[in-house]
Amino acid sequence: MTHVSSREISAMSNEKLEERLTELQEELLQLRAEQSLGGNPSNMGAFKACRRSIARIKTKLNSIKN
Repeated sequence: MTHVSSREISAMSNEKLEERLTELQEELLQLRAEQSLGGNPSNMGAFKACRRSIARIKTKLNSIKN
């Protein structure tokens, strides 16, 4: 479950956003570990989608805090 759309992000509460952020960061860590071990990731688009979803969530959290 890598991709999180902007519509989903706007509907989430702060707690849910932070939970989802940690889930995505763990998933990204697993994808990086898989890549560093020399294997090809099972889904090449998952790496990019995961990074973008993390960026979207962080942007939303920063706009709420400020």
